[in-house]
Amino acid sequence: MITIGIDPHKSSHTAVAVDAAGHQLAQQRFVVNAGTVRQLMRWCEQWPERRFAVEGAKGLGRSLAQQLAPADEHVVDVPDTLSARARLLATGGDRKTDEADALHVAQVALFRHGLRRVETEDQSTILRLLTERHDDLVNERTRIINRLLAVLRDLLPGGAPTRLSAEKAAVLMKGIRFATATDCCRRDLSRDLLADFETFSPTCDASTGKSATTKPRCATRWQPPALR
Repeated sequence: MITIGIDPHKSSHTAVAVDAAGHQLAQQRFVVNAGTVRQLMRWCEQWPERRFAVEGAKGLGRSLAQQLAPADEHVVDVPDTLSARARLLATGGDRKTDEADALHVAQVALFRHGLRRVETEDQSTILRLLTERHDDLVNERTRIINRLLAVLRDLLPGGAPTRLSAEKAAVLMKGIRFATATDCCRRDLSRDLLADFETFSPTCDASTGKSATTKPRCATRWQPPALR
C-alpha cells in the first residue's frame, strides 16, 4: 500500500508518495486549476494500491479531499498540528518546505492510527451550512434589536418593550417629540436600525424555511458526479 501525502495551498498542491516503511518514492507539484485532480490521478496511476493523506481536509485541503473521496479513493485527514509535530521532530526546528511537509503528512498517516477518513459531503453538510447561516442571521438581528432598544431607551420615558416588533417600533417612533439636535440624531439612528430590522426579519424566516425543507432529505445521500 502506497501512501500519498498532500500539502495543499491556494496556488499549488505538493504530493509525496511513500512506501510501507515511510521511505519517499516520488514527489510532484501540481498547480491549482480546473485540471489539478485529473493530473494528480494520472500521476498516481503507477500505484494501484494507494491511499491519500490530505493535510487539513476540513480547511484548506477540503476542496481537494472532496474531489478525491467521491472517486472512491481512500482519503484520511491529517490535522495541521500532527504534521507540524512530525516536522519538528524530524528537523529539530520549524524549517519547512512544501515537499517536506507533504512527506511528513504521508508519514503521519502511515504510522498514526485513528485518523478520520474523509467522507463525501451529503445532505447533512447542506443542513449544517444552512443552520450556520440561520444562526448568523438571528445573531445579527438580535444585535440590531438590542441596539434599537438602547436608542429608544434614550428617546422614550421607560424605554421600549423588550419584545419589540418592527411594527411596534414604528408606532413608538411616530409618537416621539424631538426637542434637541441630539434627539434628532438618535431619531435618524433609530430609523436606520428599524430599516435593518425590517430587512433581516424576512431573511431569517426564509433561512428557517430552507433548513426545514432540507431536513426530510437528510437521509438521502447526495451522489456527486464522477471524475473524468
